[in-house]
Amino acid sequence: MDGGSDVGVELRRPRVAPPVCPVDRLPIRRRNAICLRIIVIGALNFVLYTILYAVLGGDAHNGDRKLVETEAGGVAAVYYVRGHFIRTADGMAREVSRSVWIYSYLHSISVWVTSAAMIISMLVLARPHILATMRHGWISGQTFITAFGTLVVLITSTAVFMFAWDMVAQLAE
Repeated sequence: MDGGSDVGVELRRPRVAPPVCPVDRLPIRRRNAICLRIIVIGALNFVLYTILYAVLGGDAHNGDRKLVETEAGGVAAVYYVRGHFIRTADGMAREVSRSVWIYSYLHSISVWVTSAAMIISMLVLARPHILATMRHGWISGQTFITAFGTLVVLITSTAVFMFAWDMVAQLAE
């Protein structure tokens, strides 16, 4: 028998470690395109919210829902929007329909979500530069990215929960 024969020898390919960060699993161009779309959608949502805030004279989160007695002796809910800086001509809250009030409240909640998505997308786009420039500091780039991203998610989750809780509580009255 020939001692140099490769018969029966299993060829093994070196195992490549999976990417450390989930965003590295996507091709760079696709990842960047997704991040840019998220940023554009978030910016458009914020612009739309700002325009509707100005048109309505505020939003439902700053307004409220009141139960009033009707002429027939029953009770009806009246919905108001109010703004921090924008007021109606007489300086008071503006009455709107229930559907407009609910839409306004949900749009207020969506601004938190899309703003956080924009920040995370910007962080993903800036990640290579952060990692390259924070190599020898008192905190590593990866630690900074993880801590900052976690902080954004926690703050956003808390705000969304508080807004949603307040909306449900007002509707339940």
